[in-house]
Amino acid sequence: MQRINVQPRPNWQAIVEAQGFHFHSIDDKPYWDESVCYIFDRREIDEIEAATYALNDLCLQAVQHVIDNNLFHLFQIPPQFVPWVRESWDRDEFTLYGRFDLAYDGRNPPKLLEYNADTPTSLLEAAVIQWFWFKEVEQNSAAFSAQLATHSTFDQFNSLHDRLIEAWRAYAPIIDARRASAPALFNPTMYFSSISNSIEDFMTVAYLRDTATQAGLATEYIPIEQIGFNHPRSLFVDTRERPIHNIFKLYPWEWMIREQFSPFLLQTLVHWLEAPWKMILSNKAILPILHDLFPDSPYILPASFEPLPGPHIRKPILSREGANIAMVIGGKTVIETPGPYTGPYVYQQLQPLPDYQGNLPVIGSWLVNGYACGIGIREDTSPITGNTSRFVPHLFVK
Repeated sequence: MQRINVQPRPNWQAIVEAQGFHFHSIDDKPYWDESVCYIFDRREIDEIEAATYALNDLCLQAVQHVIDNNLFHLFQIPPQFVPWVRESWDRDEFTLYGRFDLAYDGRNPPKLLEYNADTPTSLLEAAVIQWFWFKEVEQNSAAFSAQLATHSTFDQFNSLHDRLIEAWRAYAPIIDARRASAPALFNPTMYFSSISNSIEDFMTVAYLRDTATQAGLATEYIPIEQIGFNHPRSLFVDTRERPIHNIFKLYPWEWMIREQFSPFLLQTLVHWLEAPWKMILSNKAILPILHDLFPDSPYILPASFEPLPGPHIRKPILSREGANIAMVIGGKTVIETPGPYTGPYVYQQLQPLPDYQGNLPVIGSWLVNGYACGIGIREDTSPITGNTSRFVPHLFVK
């Protein structure tokens, strides 16, 4: 695993915008950073892939443990939603994707930092933007880096786009079966929704919608704020009063179940993506449970609902994008990020990130429809990865 300097394309902003990527810079600084890239060898990619499959298996076992032992209170899931989550799990409701955030240095096994199981972003840049960058590098590596030119063949761990289309094709029979059971009432449109004031969320959802369209689904976008509820019909509806029966929402479950409309979730037959049972895995309370169940796993860090004696990270169980994270060393908080979140907290053993001249990468390993199918790398000069941490492309040597 190496980090090398690469020559950015002179017109890279226009190139990525033409590919649908319109949040490539933050405060006039690149968020998409193609002035560097990470290079792996085949063994390292295989190790990341194996860790991703293993972690998915451990996480599914942990969900069963939470349900069997009625541990929903640890996740702040309101009691009225517990039967709904149980039923979602028992029905084995479809799950589209998730992203494991890993600390990995190429020498030791990857360590799980957290699992973004409900609303992971950085998808467009991982699936599309870095792929097209790679294809240009593949054609003329010497123009990008003399060091790259010393290697004969490259590849990229990235089948995200194809796996997403494949996943939607696997989902289509679910829509067809539901339509067959109520043909006069069922709306087969697959809706995609996000908050209206976030370009990153909108572009992520727009990309997912595009993959669903390529898979043959009828699709439509609706801002989350415009979803209505028809009381006489007991249906969630779009702006034309058409029923919504299938929807992907880039909006966290922990927010959904606390909204004014949340009681209606239990009254309707909407098929949500991600499924309600994913609210267990998207919650950082899963980290201590994973460690309790699998203390000898090479991929799981010690974690607890109580402060740990050694250096550790304190995380609110429902925080997002690196907000309100504290690093505690020697009993003192040495770094703490701002944000709106409070406890309850989990405490995870500090896992130092690999350091490349002050640049600290976190590897996001993607799972789509059960398949490990690509990585995206975010790096920062801070040991706590946040919403503005740079996205850096990768390659591996065949």
